[in-house]
Amino acid sequence: MSTRNFLIMTGGILAVLFILLGFAIRAELNEGTPETAEAPKEESSEEPAEEQTTDTKEETKENESAALNLNEGPLYAVDKNTDPVFQYQSGVDIAYPEEGVKGIFVTGFTAGGERMQELIDLVNNTDLNSMVIDVKEDIGDIMMPLDVDNEIAQNYMYDYINPEDLMTTLQDNQIYPIARIVVFKDSRLAAERPDLSYQNSDGTVWQNGSGESFVNPFLKEVWDYNVDIAIEAAKLGFKEIQFDYVRFPESFETLSSGLTYDFGEYADTEADEVQQRVNAVTDFVAYANEQLEPYDVDVSVDVFGYAATQREAPGIGQNFSQIASNVDVISSMIYPSHWGAGAFDFSTPDTEPYGVVDEYMKVENEVLGALESPPKSRPWLQDFTASYLGPGNYINYGAAEVEAQIQALKDNGVNEYLLWNAQNTYSEGTEY
Repeated sequence: MSTRNFLIMTGGILAVLFILLGFAIRAELNEGTPETAEAPKEESSEEPAEEQTTDTKEETKENESAALNLNEGPLYAVDKNTDPVFQYQSGVDIAYPEEGVKGIFVTGFTAGGERMQELIDLVNNTDLNSMVIDVKEDIGDIMMPLDVDNEIAQNYMYDYINPEDLMTTLQDNQIYPIARIVVFKDSRLAAERPDLSYQNSDGTVWQNGSGESFVNPFLKEVWDYNVDIAIEAAKLGFKEIQFDYVRFPESFETLSSGLTYDFGEYADTEADEVQQRVNAVTDFVAYANEQLEPYDVDVSVDVFGYAATQREAPGIGQNFSQIASNVDVISSMIYPSHWGAGAFDFSTPDTEPYGVVDEYMKVENEVLGALESPPKSRPWLQDFTASYLGPGNYINYGAAEVEAQIQALKDNGVNEYLLWNAQNTYSEGTEY
């Protein structure tokens, strides 16, 4: 073979080899692209806060795509198969209490003031272990600086609480922190954005008898306003986000016809007004839960106790079962003082702290037992005296009355609870 022919043949072989090598490199690169392979997920360095809450939810919801409940289809769908790409780590190391949450309510003013040490001592010296702390309170004020990119939120953001100092203190004392966020009762947002609220015929923003305004659960802009606050609270290190006032105003079924407000995307559904309200409230809860999933927090919702005793509360839009199906914890407000005469066959319910809670829990346990994946029950109990009910309709509440309610929970298999006192003054000598 001539030298020329040998070189030609050798060059051809090398050309083929380079082509094959190019195909091999391209194939290897394509294997790592998002179209052909799932990117590795970042593992959380922390153990799940509470095994039942995390593992049970994953097992029972595996291979499900939870569509939000609208008669004509969901506004969006939450795909429970899609794990978050990351799990945010706040750096705050406070474990879920092994014996279950036993907590007290703490206002933002108390949490940032001198009385906070009294409550820390109360928790440390009893079986209490948790605090529900106002982050966004009843009129819409935000009680601590948060990195929220919303001008209205910034205008009503205060420094009553130093969040870093608070979290350091709670971590040092291993007090489980729950962030309370009042959602649809928000006089601040309503005043700034009447279009997000309800308007009277003269164009003024509607107020209830106490001069308070609500914002509109039909509008996703309102959802995001509150979810953004919740996300920042989770980033600070709160281990649970508790949404309160997740509802329309009381007696809205009799008010709605005289008010002007936007139905948002719910206007195009075939549901009647009752179901539209129920769907909006339920959809918000599901949306908030999905948005908070990457931040390694539980989600809880406060509901009226009577919502569990009927199919749904038509005016306020609370369907107990639907809300419960979308949260980690359900906290019914079952204060004996809040039940009308004759409830559970008690003529004066406030005078029957054990009986009311016992009878209520029988109902709630039945409702939750019918759900495929029920949340944890953690009711709100009464630690205040309802003297406003008038003579003969109330009793003074102290340690014995609080203990009676706790015992009623235990007798119905519920070991978690929260104590409410608006002034954060809790009964001395209570055996928790």
